[in-house]
Amino acid sequence: MNLETNYLGLTLRNPIVVGASPFCDNIDASRRLEEAGAAAIVMHSLFEEQIDLEQQALIHHLETPAESNYEATSYFPHYDDYQLTPDTYLRTLERLKAALTIPVIASLNGRRLGGWVDYARQLESAGANALELNTYQLATDPEVSGADIEAEILGIVQAVSEAVRIPVSVKLSPFHASVANFASLLDQQGASGLVLFNRFYQPDFDIDELEVVPRLKLSYSSELLLRLRWLSILSPKLKGSLACSGGVHTPEDVIKSILAGAHTVQIVSVLLEHGPRTIPVLLDGLSDWMNEHGHAELSTMRGALNLKRCPDAAAHERANYIKILQSWKI
Repeated sequence: MNLETNYLGLTLRNPIVVGASPFCDNIDASRRLEEAGAAAIVMHSLFEEQIDLEQQALIHHLETPAESNYEATSYFPHYDDYQLTPDTYLRTLERLKAALTIPVIASLNGRRLGGWVDYARQLESAGANALELNTYQLATDPEVSGADIEAEILGIVQAVSEAVRIPVSVKLSPFHASVANFASLLDQQGASGLVLFNRFYQPDFDIDELEVVPRLKLSYSSELLLRLRWLSILSPKLKGSLACSGGVHTPEDVIKSILAGAHTVQIVSVLLEHGPRTIPVLLDGLSDWMNEHGHAELSTMRGALNLKRCPDAAAHERANYIKILQSWKI
């Protein structure tokens, strides 16, 4: 059974990729993931804000905010609170490359063009096989349009893609007015692939203390449905690679993602819950299904359930929406 797949121009032994997570901070844990069968590992994000803080510290010989508005910057973690400083991040990347044989994908997280983009070159020099670009931001200003946000992201993608020779993927939000159009523009702007989707954190309220409480909840399989829909829509349209991120917990989730058009699946939550032993379970389940359904190669099943042969994808989605609403009877 050949589980080999091509992702971002990299030949991977199977489609299971460890997504951006704290696993990369521990070399032994990363080795165990590779031994369990992981085909690649994505480092957690190096943030624009921490890079700006370091650059300001070098200039002023003290840790000062990158912006003059203290109230705004006070919301962010203190420099020492980030898991890895920029320099430590580069050294950790070098150690991972020395310890592992699988590709290591670095991750940059920013929301506007700036000096942090230059770190893409340093990550490439440190040995990163590819770069995952995360432009997480929540638009809260009613004066900022969706077109403004997308233009800024496209500018970042272009700048980073032109700065390095390694492939660049973009971790995309599902909350764009036209995901298909924006994905196509990213494809044209130099992105080698897309990761579907970024998980936006949802804060909670403490009604006794009257405070907003940030909560990070692990994903669950029902989140996969949103990914399947857009993988099915985008996979026939784009030249670049597609990764499914969020909601992959079982062999069935892996199979569905590939049938929808994913080249790889990224797993984190299931690893945090159950550890590296999860990976052989996913791979065995995928191999068994392929054998039962006559697929000797992963490539022959990829995209088998996407909308490639659908003459009007929008009408297809609209019709299914109406049908499902009409299915409930009282």
